[in-house]
Amino acid sequence: MPSSTPAKNKLGLWTSTSLVIGNMIGAGVFLMPSAMASFGSISLLGWVFAAIGAYFLARVFSNLSKLLPQVSGGPYAYTRSGFGDFAGFLVAWCYWIAVSCANAAITISLVSALTAFVPALGSSATASILTGLTAIWLLTWINTRGIVVSGKLQLATTILKILPLLVIAIGGLFFIRLDNFLPFNNSGTSVSAAINATVTLAMFAFVGIESAAIPAADVENADKTVSKATVLGLGIATLIYLLGSVSIMGIIPIQKLAKSATPYADAAEIMFGKSSRYWVSAGIAIAAFGALNGWILIQGQIPRSIAKDKLFPAIFARENKRHVPYVGMVINSIMVSIFMAMNYTKGLVDQFRFLMLLSIFTVFVPYLLTMASYIIIRAKQNIKTGLRGAVLLAVLAFAYCLWGIIGAGELTVFYGFLFMAAGIPVYVWIRLANKTDN
Repeated sequence: MPSSTPAKNKLGLWTSTSLVIGNMIGAGVFLMPSAMASFGSISLLGWVFAAIGAYFLARVFSNLSKLLPQVSGGPYAYTRSGFGDFAGFLVAWCYWIAVSCANAAITISLVSALTAFVPALGSSATASILTGLTAIWLLTWINTRGIVVSGKLQLATTILKILPLLVIAIGGLFFIRLDNFLPFNNSGTSVSAAINATVTLAMFAFVGIESAAIPAADVENADKTVSKATVLGLGIATLIYLLGSVSIMGIIPIQKLAKSATPYADAAEIMFGKSSRYWVSAGIAIAAFGALNGWILIQGQIPRSIAKDKLFPAIFARENKRHVPYVGMVINSIMVSIFMAMNYTKGLVDQFRFLMLLSIFTVFVPYLLTMASYIIIRAKQNIKTGLRGAVLLAVLAFAYCLWGIIGAGELTVFYGFLFMAAGIPVYVWIRLANKTDN
């Protein structure tokens, strides 16, 4: 649905690109070298294969943004166009809850990063919750000021958070010791099994690649900008991921790296001294703050899109004078606040972790259906040029998504399916309500 937002109040190329980079590179990337190190330097191949698969996703999202310009909703809009209302609703349902859970986790990582400067946050659940709530509601308020305001903040935080990453990624190349890359395969399994495991881990670092497509109606020259921002954002994030992993693995011995809770800070200390740990911690906090800002923006866009299509309660489509779905954002932030508080309530920690596990599945299902929708949308528009290439691209991207779902584990897939099914009564209720209104 085309937007009525004035051109001056729309996102440009760099703010759209920062939305992709900022949402992909959250605080979790600072821990990835440690998570991957237990497999050995073979994990670098996991990054390469994951990046290749993410490129297929990026190309499909890029092409879809050209086929359906000025249409907001990203995976939801594309799936609905390809498969109809029901499939579109399921994608939106999965994606909406997944982002809520992810925002809670990002908030927790922000509070954790701030403990380097405010140690009391590490021992007081009350202080941690209040700090997390402050971040959530401050960014919610900022996002209600207009998409350009939140876009500018996203650009600023993206620049600030990639600076320490780039310093370590590029500067660390001069501190590398080749013997630190041994053993190559430390997993105790076959090469193929180790690569499969590391690809699954790395895949989740590329979630957010669709971010520029979701607010497409609020992007200037969306048919060109969204495509460029998606590919450019992926390229920059991939460069940071790969160079950062190579540098840290080359600086810190694998056995030590696998046990490190602060790999980037450890590398910075070796390169620049003990005081550098603080600016790395600041970088982690900024990364979390920026990612939370970007995902709050995205979280408001999805329910607005489906509400405008009468597939969700109309209240989620209510906008303020700046064309921001403020009511939906407030409801979303209430959900995020509850999920975040769960982590600091001992009896609910397991439930919170369970929700996070489900969010993995509920992100890749929308990806899977979006990839399948690509060919259907092309057929509906009677586009015959480049058909073989389009089919090959869709098949490769679909296989990559399927790989991600399989990697999430059987239990996650089982409960994820039940979670999706729980959305069916909601869909039935909304359709019946709309029929009654008509």
